[in-house]
Amino acid sequence: MPSPAASFLSSSPSDLARAADLLRTGHCVALPTETVYGLAADALNPAALAQVFTIKGRPLLDPLIVHVLDQAALAEVAELDERLALLAGFWPGPLTVVLRRKPCVPDLVTASKPTVAVRIPAHPIFREVLRLSGRPLAAPSANPFGYVSPTKAAHVSDSLGARCPWIVDGGACTHGVESTILDLSVPGRARLLRPGPVTLEALQAKLGPIEVVTRAVSQQIAQDAPGMLERHYSPATRVELFARGAQPAAAVGKVARLLLARRTDLPVGPEDFYLSEHGSAEEGARHLFDLLRQLDARGFDVIQAELAEAVGIGAAYNDRLTRAAAR
Repeated sequence: MPSPAASFLSSSPSDLARAADLLRTGHCVALPTETVYGLAADALNPAALAQVFTIKGRPLLDPLIVHVLDQAALAEVAELDERLALLAGFWPGPLTVVLRRKPCVPDLVTASKPTVAVRIPAHPIFREVLRLSGRPLAAPSANPFGYVSPTKAAHVSDSLGARCPWIVDGGACTHGVESTILDLSVPGRARLLRPGPVTLEALQAKLGPIEVVTRAVSQQIAQDAPGMLERHYSPATRVELFARGAQPAAAVGKVARLLLARRTDLPVGPEDFYLSEHGSAEEGARHLFDLLRQLDARGFDVIQAELAEAVGIGAAYNDRLTRAAAR
């Protein structure tokens, strides 16, 4: 059950005005985005930003994503790159771009790096709060650092309790995994730091060749962007992975099988859970974190999770599961 310490705000005009006022005055508010729920704070207020790190238990070396309303607001916090014009169709949307920072951005946002991760979100609630507050908002996922990201308001309350007293309930998130992160901070170079709902294939169609940062390399550049640590998005229950369509290995103890699609080639067991009836990676990604949280609360010894084909959003789905399984 959600913690009684959490005060839920609705999407009514008066409640969104209240959320914007709280943010302007240095408080943190959990807000829905089209990806996951974010723990928002004024991105230019170091005292408010410090609360984000405290509430999440987040290390200061992990940078934050700054959310802005439009290109004009983006230009106030980052140096614009001419390639952004090619990406106009992805904004507003689940795309984060790493650019050179402006001097007004506090070191707490960037882990003292010369770059800043920025995003123009599409969720109407988040956008309205941005408009009403008139401030850029830093908003990492609204959960304890390293745990499974929240895709519903109740997830935020369950995970953070009294540490996050203000939560705007906007229902379930559309995509269910965090934004794609694209690094354009160096002229002439484009790097995909984190796969997400905006796929590599879609970005390459606009930009041409893009360097894909491997998990091994991501550990060396973990300060460049959020979500780069090898172990992340992790339930307390051990997660073991198996390839799409393969047979999961024998496991000891109470085992849950998290399947991307309903499988006719496997004996049906009482602890089988399906993310998608027909194996849609988009649908699987939308429900992944919610189901991982549910299984984590049920006392299983291991969760055996089926990977997707590593194309399109399947790459993001696999990335989150691979980091969840890291130990």
